[in-house]
Amino acid sequence: MEDLGAKVSYLALPVGTRVYDVDSAPVGVVEHVLTDEPKDIFHGIIVAPPGSDQSHRFAHREQIADLYERGVVLSVPGAEMHEPGEDPPAGVVEEAAHNPVQADLRRAWQRLSRPR
Repeated sequence: MEDLGAKVSYLALPVGTRVYDVDSAPVGVVEHVLTDEPKDIFHGIIVAPPGSDQSHRFAHREQIADLYERGVVLSVPGAEMHEPGEDPPAGVVEEAAHNPVQADLRRAWQRLSRPR
């Protein structure tokens, strides 16, 4: 595994950050960080797999060991990540990914809500 840099908050974790399982095997990249911003709750991340033939996976916050500038390290094997529909906030994001209008609105909201 490459040097992942310094630890970061989930608030600073960018989309596209590489995700590694407990054995340092790459499992994909961060597609979306799931939070409840008003309550400052981190739910987890949606992970886009490396191949387009695989479905997105959800890593619950309890399955995440550490967040770094250039990588996320899970505390479990990649096979133990959940389907996004198994977690209500993750299911909403996965549903939006299949609806182009919702996906565009989500991207616009992310751009507007990023700290400057």
